[in-house]
Amino acid sequence: MGRTYNFSPGPAMMPLDALHEAQENLVDAYGTGMSVMEMPHRGPEFTAIRDEAVALFKELAGIGDEYSVAFIPGGASMQFAMLPLNYLGQGRSADYVNSGAWGYKALRQALAAGDAATAADTRRSAPARMPRPDECKWSENAVYAHITTNETIAGAQMKDIPEPPAPLAADMSSDIFAVPRDYTKFALFYAGAQKNLGPAGMAVVAFRRDFAASASPSVPEILRYSTYIDEHSLYNTPPCWCIYMTLLTLRRLKKEGLETVFARNARKAAKLYAAIDSSGFWRGTADPEFRSVTNVTFRLPSEELESLFVKQAADLGMTGLRGHRSAGGLRASIYNAFPEEGVDRLAEFMKEFERKNG
Repeated sequence: MGRTYNFSPGPAMMPLDALHEAQENLVDAYGTGMSVMEMPHRGPEFTAIRDEAVALFKELAGIGDEYSVAFIPGGASMQFAMLPLNYLGQGRSADYVNSGAWGYKALRQALAAGDAATAADTRRSAPARMPRPDECKWSENAVYAHITTNETIAGAQMKDIPEPPAPLAADMSSDIFAVPRDYTKFALFYAGAQKNLGPAGMAVVAFRRDFAASASPSVPEILRYSTYIDEHSLYNTPPCWCIYMTLLTLRRLKKEGLETVFARNARKAAKLYAAIDSSGFWRGTADPEFRSVTNVTFRLPSEELESLFVKQAADLGMTGLRGHRSAGGLRASIYNAFPEEGVDRLAEFMKEFERKNG
């Protein structure tokens, strides 16, 4: 059996040549006589891997020495808690954009840690949408403002980044390096690795050093951003394999060029939205103004047809198309490493499925 086209929202497809390189070096990594999974995390071999991954991430994001990049276990969900734990309490409050399931989860963790205000709320909007910048009501004294740039469950993406008066933090798990973006607008941004960067198990977090310095000193050391700066992500044993696979992915993003990646992502999404809009048989669930480039959500006339579509697609090597359990429907996640030929195959299958069942 050949490679499956995995439309899952995560863990997602990784660059095939990165997987092959990892396979070739699994037992003996580059002549060291050991696997990356066996290397001492403070030894020179792994230090070189970590340092290159940090440098490449900063280069691709266009951020300089005023930023630090950390590899933190736990994925984006850990960051939902770490961010407010570092900055809230003692009369401090933050602003949150409640844009969907993930924006809401981030808000809930902030409320558990301290005080947070809702700057905008589109969580229950149908069709799914994001708030526009002029719809956001920012507080005067917030210590930071938090947004989610792409809602994977709803299939809605923030096209215009707001500019609040407070330092801006963002969850970019599902569209990091997927669309053009000025990363210097953010005091902190993070991404769970398992969608666009590497395997599940960690988040890549970038933060301005001055913002990290303003965090509360009362947070346990392992949860402080300053700890990850001071210890270069080595306060405890880091997720070494995740960092290595992220490095391989970043190398390929640099080699291909982000402009090429952006153009391909736009083509992939356009092909699927064209198939959805081609007739009344399909119904997109996101407002066209806010349609995601990386998560395409849609419905069929009945749940029975949706189940049949998922089954027949899987029989043809296209998996992960069922929507999130909280939303139902169908979803095609087409992150940076997802090949364009897989999108072409899905679009063709959609035409054939409609011909037979429409």
